Amino acid sequence: MTALRWGVLALAVPALLNAQAPPQTAYRGFAPGATYRDFVARARALAGRDPLVCNTAKRTAQIMECGVAIRDPSDSATFYLSASLIEGQVSMLSFHDSGGPALVDGMRRDLTSRFGPGKRTGRSTIEWANGRKVIRFNWRGRGNARWIYVSLEDRDVTDRIAKYVQRRP
Repeated sequence: MTALRWGVLALAVPALLNAQAPPQTAYRGFAPGATYRDFVARARALAGRDPLVCNTAKRTAQIMECGVAIRDPSDSATFYLSASLIEGQVSMLSFHDSGGPALVDGMRRDLTSRFGPGKRTGRSTIEWANGRKVIRFNWRGRGNARWIYVSLEDRDVTDRIAKYVQRRP
């Protein structure tokens, strides 16, 4: 092969690999699988006047649910953020908001620009998967009202819940 062909090949291979890379699974600075400390730092930084509230499960402190209203300074978007943590890691995050039909269209465009085209998994659900990490956009509506949910899940962390579930005899 000539040096020119090797040069073209050297430039093309990384571009092809990047084009085939799976989507990232972080959204607005939050990622499933993150540590409790990282989650709390980011949530508090974006929280308004309301404090971040975390509650442990009745049977074990290894399972925790947290929630707070946040505002992302990058685009002033506001959401209610909730998170489930298992053994100090985020297993699932959910961003909730409500508005009209334009909210659904805007969110769909935003997520598609961030993660690429998603896979429709239901009438009002689109998913992006990266191995066992999943981002799910779901919406519901009645009349002109719409409720949206952007959920991020790390199924490897979520699977750890099994050891805390009591089995019935």
